[in-house]
Amino acid sequence: MASGELTERTVEPQEEPGGLFSLALLSLLAGGAAGLVGAMFRLSLDYADRWRGALIYRMHSESVIGLLLVVAICAAAACVAAWLVCRFSPLASGSGIPHVEAVLAGELPQAPYRLIPVKFIGGVLAIGSGLALGREGPSVQMGASTAHLVGKVLRRSEDDCKVLLAAGAGAGLATAFNAPIAGAVFVLEELVRRFDTRITIATLGASAGAIAVARVFLGDAPDFRVGIVPYTSIGLIPLHLALGFVAGCLGVVYNRAITGTTTVVDRLPVALRAALIGALVGLIAWFAPGVVGGGDAITQRTLSGAETGAMLSGVFLLRFALGPLSYAAGTPGGLFAPILVLGSQSGLLFGSICNQWLPAVAPDSNTLAIVGMAAFFTAVVRAPVTGIILVIEMTAGFTLLLPMLSACFGAMLVPNLLGNAPIYDSLRKRLENKPDR
Repeated sequence: MASGELTERTVEPQEEPGGLFSLALLSLLAGGAAGLVGAMFRLSLDYADRWRGALIYRMHSESVIGLLLVVAICAAAACVAAWLVCRFSPLASGSGIPHVEAVLAGELPQAPYRLIPVKFIGGVLAIGSGLALGREGPSVQMGASTAHLVGKVLRRSEDDCKVLLAAGAGAGLATAFNAPIAGAVFVLEELVRRFDTRITIATLGASAGAIAVARVFLGDAPDFRVGIVPYTSIGLIPLHLALGFVAGCLGVVYNRAITGTTTVVDRLPVALRAALIGALVGLIAWFAPGVVGGGDAITQRTLSGAETGAMLSGVFLLRFALGPLSYAAGTPGGLFAPILVLGSQSGLLFGSICNQWLPAVAPDSNTLAIVGMAAFFTAVVRAPVTGIILVIEMTAGFTLLLPMLSACFGAMLVPNLLGNAPIYDSLRKRLENKPDR
């Protein structure tokens, strides 16, 4: 070197083989435990969704009394979910992913383990009542706490428990969407934001263990049924890039809507705001039961091309407003599933416009719906690799890798040029500034 000095280089300390092997074995056990919790959570949510739909169907025969009863039940369920959080585990509010990030960064302590039942019961009540929230946030936080508990019970060091916490978070995401690779990548790209050998090995083991257990109860088919998608022409890259720019702009608006709505409703008592939001969701569910809840059914309809035209636009606008409002209720519930709904719808709407104005070169609209899921996820969360892998695993759409890369490039670029922070960074700052955290 010109200066004649050696440049100091940080080298990751080598792990003793015995210690690494025992941690790897333990990650399988912790992942299996997280997968069991996540699978039971998914099954409970499915039951709650069916129960809500059956209730609304029966109550329609009761006219006004039925309407009032549905609204009251949804309001009560959301209120109880928020009360459980406030009374027993304030850190169980919302997604939980910002809290896991803060724990891994050493900014907040691990929450007491009573968070697990509070998150489970509160999440079933909130999402089951029809709030537009996702199952992945509770699954990630419960998975992280479950894996951390396994480490504590087996008397592992604090460092090992933190590694297991990260691995359990990935296992929770893997279970939530039947996407083991996305779960592992999410830990490295979003939660720890670095490549760490011990965390990587533990995360891969935990995701494998979680999926092995979860698929016993949930099956092994992708979450969304999509037909065989052909490889797209390289000449369509400009359109996919344009979709990414549109998704980036929408992502900025959505992020600001989440943080702005949460700030406004924070002035109300938690139970009251949850009850009011739950009542509004119950009213919407009475007239349009298919547009409330986590949104998997909406995404499936969108990917199947069942929603088009004015109905598609109306549902998109409704869900765009309902997502931030539901998150502001302060109940357990995540953001991924609502993001995937909006991503698929924005892609389909973009494809419809292209078919109208550029029919000679426009790609298939349903293909753009899949690409839109990855692009909008990237715009909101700012984790493009996780978004691409997650969508591929959920749809088996591996032929769309190039379109997703192009769209995610645009969706990643726009928010950063506009100075908009990733949603979990914004929510994490709010969490750290809460006096009752």
